[in-house]
Parts: sequence; C-alpha cells; structure tokens
Amino acid sequence: MSRADRLLKSPETILRERFGLATFRPGQRAVIDALLEHGAALAVFPTGGGKSLCYQLPALLFDGVTVVISPLIALMKDQLDVLQRQRIPAARIDSSLGPAELGEVTRQLREGRLKLLYVAPERFTNERFLDLLGRLPIALFAVDEAHCISEWGHNFRPDYLKLADTARRLGVERVLALTATATPAVVDDICASFSIPRAAAVVASFHRSNLELRTTPTPSNQRGALLLDRLRIRPPGTGIIYVTTQKTAEQVAAMLGSGGIAARAYHAGMDDADRAAVQEWWQAADAAMVVATIAFGMGIDKANVRYVYHYNLPKSLESYSQEIGRAGRDGAPALVELLGSLEDLTQLENFAYGDTPTTAALRGMLGELLGAGTTFDVSVADLAQRHDIRPLVLRTALTYLELRGIFEQGTPFYAGYKAKLLTPLSDILAEFGPERARFIGQVFEAAKAGRAWYAFDPAAIAVALGEQRERVVRMLEYLGDQGWVELQVADARQRYTRRTQAVNLEALTAELVQRFEQREAQEITRAQQVVKLVTSDSCQTYALLRYFGEQHDGACGHCNVCKTGQAAAFPATPPPPGIDQVVDAAAMRALVSEHPEALGQPRPQARFLCGLSSPATTRTKLAKHRLFGSCAQQHFKAVLRWCETAQRL
Repeated sequence: MSRADRLLKSPETILRERFGLATFRPGQRAVIDALLEHGAALAVFPTGGGKSLCYQLPALLFDGVTVVISPLIALMKDQLDVLQRQRIPAARIDSSLGPAELGEVTRQLREGRLKLLYVAPERFTNERFLDLLGRLPIALFAVDEAHCISEWGHNFRPDYLKLADTARRLGVERVLALTATATPAVVDDICASFSIPRAAAVVASFHRSNLELRTTPTPSNQRGALLLDRLRIRPPGTGIIYVTTQKTAEQVAAMLGSGGIAARAYHAGMDDADRAAVQEWWQAADAAMVVATIAFGMGIDKANVRYVYHYNLPKSLESYSQEIGRAGRDGAPALVELLGSLEDLTQLENFAYGDTPTTAALRGMLGELLGAGTTFDVSVADLAQRHDIRPLVLRTALTYLELRGIFEQGTPFYAGYKAKLLTPLSDILAEFGPERARFIGQVFEAAKAGRAWYAFDPAAIAVALGEQRERVVRMLEYLGDQGWVELQVADARQRYTRRTQAVNLEALTAELVQRFEQREAQEITRAQQVVKLVTSDSCQTYALLRYFGEQHDGACGHCNVCKTGQAAAFPATPPPPGIDQVVDAAAMRALVSEHPEALGQPRPQARFLCGLSSPATTRTKLAKHRLFGSCAQQHFKAVLRWCETAQRL
C-alpha cells in the first residue's frame, strides 16, 4: 500500500476546505506527490511562488508534527498569524519567547496538540530542544532556505550541514527542502545531503514576465538625486530600496524623507521593536519606501510591491533574483532598477577578503583543538575571540574538520544556568515527595545565590551531589516548564570527540587556508557575475534565468537591453586617493605597537584600515579609532600590500 492510499482526505480537499484555494500553484502538487511517493522532496520556487503551502498542507495529511526550520523570524510570525486564522494548530520557538510562552509551546508539543512547529536552525544546538524532539513523532522535517547547506550556494551556513544528520538521528518520516534560489550545482548538493531522489526535485520557472528589469549604473555622488527624481515622477507605489550597509540605509532614508518621500530605514543594527514597527508601517502603506539591507523582505508577504531599487550592487545573482522577486507578486506590472556602480564592487570584494582568517589564526585554533584530548568541549565564542576568527567563519572551519573525519560533534550543552524564583522555594518543595524535594533543595543550596538570581554549574553540582548532570538539568527545566522559576542559560559549549589521531598540523592548516581562499574566490566571482549581467548586450532576463539552469533564447521584451537595444555601461569614476594620503603611517605603526595581538600581522591591519571588524577589533574597541575604515574605498589587496611593506609597519 502506498502512502497515498492511507490518506483520509485528498490534498485537493484539504486545499479547498482548510486553505480556501481552488487550485494548486505550479509545482506545489508535484512536491506533495514526491513526499507521498518518496518520503522526500526539494522545492525550488521563485520568491512568492508558494513554498509555504508545500509543508503547511502536508502537515494536515500526516500524523505527527511538522517541524519547519527557517532563519526568518518575520516569516514565522506572519505564517503563524495566517495559520491561527485558519484554525491550524501551530507555534514557534525562538529567542523572543518568554519562559511562560516557551513552557506552553513545550506542553502543547508533548501533548500532541500542534501540527506545525517553526524553529530557527540555531535551536538545534540546544540540548533541551533536541531531547524534546527525540520524544515526538515527526511527520515532516521541512528545511527552508535549504541552499544554505551547499558550499556552492551564495549563503553557506554550517548550521545547515548539521540539519541533515539531525533529521537522520531523529528518524523523521519525511524530509522537505525548500529554497527560492538554486543553481543546478546547488540542487545536486541539497539532494545529496538530504538523500532526496533527483526525480523528487521540483524546480519551478523563475521567469516573471510582469517585471520590467532596468540597469542604470550611476556614480555614488549622483545616485541620491537620481533616485529622488525617479520616485517623484513615477506613479505612487510601495517599494524597497536595497543598500549594502546600515549607514547607507540611514543616509538614504533621511535624504528621501527630506525630499518629501515617505521612507524609513531597516537594518540589523536596529532593535527588534524598531524593526517590527518599520515593517508594520511599510506593510500597511500603499505608497511607502523602506531602505533596507539584504535581510528585509524575506518571509514578508506583500503582493503589491511596485518598485525594487538596488542603490548598491547586490552581492550575487542569487541575492539579486530573490530581491527583485519581491516586486509584483500580484501579477501586475512592477519595475526593478539597479543603480549601483563599480564603486560598490570594491566594497563587496572587501567583505569577502575580510572573512578569510590568517594562517596563524587557523594554525593556533587547530593546535588548541588537537591538544585538547580525545573528548573535550569548547565555547565557540571564546575560541573565536582567542584566535581572532569571526564566529561564523570559525563554525565553518569546525564543520570542515568534521567532514574530514578529524572530529565528531556531540550534543551541545550549556555550562551555566540561572534561575529566578517566581514561586517561593518552600512552596515548590511541597509539590514533591521527600526524596525529590531533598534533591531540589540540595541543588539550590549548591548554587550561587544572588540578589534575585541563583547561578548553577550543573556539572560541578552533579559531582558534589554524586548525581548525573542530566538529572540536575532536567530538574531545572521542569521547574521552568511549570512556571515556578524563570530559567536562563549561558556559556554554550560544543562537545567534540577526536576521531583521527595522526594529524599533520601544518598540512591541515594549509588545507584549511586553501578552502577559505577558495570560498573567498567564489564570493568575489559572484559579485563579478552581477557586473557581467549589468553590462550584457543580450537579453538580461534570459541571461539571469540561464544562470539558474533555465534555457531561454531570444528576447524577453521587458528588460533594459530588449527595450533600448543597448547594453548598460558603468560610468567612469575617479580613483580613490592614495593610501599614503588617507593613512598616517606613523600613527598606524604606533597603534600596531600598542595592540600587537589584534594588529600584529598585515591581514588584520588591512581589515582594520578597510573598516572590516573582527573579534579582536571588537574586544579592543579599535573600531572606534579614527583610522578604522580610513581605507574603506580602497581595494583590500592594495591595502594588504601596503601593510606588508616592511618599512611601513
């Protein structure tokens, strides 16, 4: 008997009765069929193509809970609002939930009252959460933004590589991967990682005939005026203006506001409440502009966006495709226009160079790990600080080492817990029998008591009491679940087991250096592919589609080249002033002498001068120094050569 034979209702019936829709969008039914037939599927749908239905509807087909992994809190909140209106039991777990809310979601899961649970990928580093999932029947494991699992993708995230292993360990019944952008190589990577048959990969067309695609490269000193003119003469409508940096977002929003355009900035440097307020304002408006860094728009359902402008060059064709895809989801005509110029390319390339760790940093990190014994645990945040490697880059390095079979990651844990009593301890103890009450009392006696909070070291307390650490942790979690204490965790640590004893430190260091240099080159190539598209003398729409594996010949009729018959050209811009003109070499030498650990090598010096932060510059507060970012307009390699000159520094 096939899976489909056991269904009580057909997908079409559920589509009509629970979602109020008459027909599936292109590709949606094929994804559901793949889940029914193969127990696995990949959905590659363009932005606004209806990916969410591909897991929301199957959640109602199967017994058990559907776990949806997404890095987008905005998507979780928006979809939960819709699901609740449709009376579909769903919840989310993220860092914004308070103890009582988290406890209620946990209870609903344990009692089998939820059909969908939304979580961020980082949640899988939480031992309490993994333990909870291990006790649940998981009908579907849905991974959104699945391109993040691929090293060939434009947004590789080490956390995603662990998701495939987690799904296997949890014994989930079905796996669904979803993404809005994937080249053929990325599709192959996703399928291989999640054991999805290639026949179960459903790739929908990215062609949007209602989008007019324009490329108008403009010098940075002229962009503001041009953008303001565009917004004044074009019909009113809602839009998004994408920029590269938080500072640019603030500047452009202020410029537009002073010019009479309703505009607000949106970026990661704002607090959650301010970002939420901007998002709500924009979604409710009929003619408003949000000036945003790349995160804005992901998971936000607004169909009538009439304009998308790229004030700066996007970092890749994948990003460009996603961002322009947020315009015209209602099918009505929409215009997307790129204003960025080659001045932006230097900044994009410098970001890629800034991620690459030094050889000395990688050697030091490897030496510490290889000398840590057969089994050990480590704080990734502390390790990143000690060796001046950005945390995401460090997690990537640790993932490489796992893939090489040198280390095996165990279940993460928190070394510290804090609890604030919401119920008197005497009342809590009265809820238990003598043995458990005595144990709870002993744990609190062994804790460090502060004015309002108790601090617990579960491992040390367990040794002192002759108990298992897990019993201490589960007791604290239970008190939190009951709402008797407010529980906080601290000092996240990652367990590792050494699998290969014979390791050549220098050879392994060289291998990691090569891998990071390859990633660096890939990121730079992606930025340059945007430049190639902008200057293409053939149909730009079809050139973009070919990048994603769709074969189209001829002309779309609605891109820059098709409408004008001419390729765009990047305007000539004057070179930036020489490095000697913007950097006081004597002052820089003095600064290096003052901070040898942070600036003792040419590459960290070049990062500092280009305005690229690292754990060391953050720890020493060097980002506030007047020389930080003084070479932001210079190419990283030129600054690096300047720093490498012995007589300079």
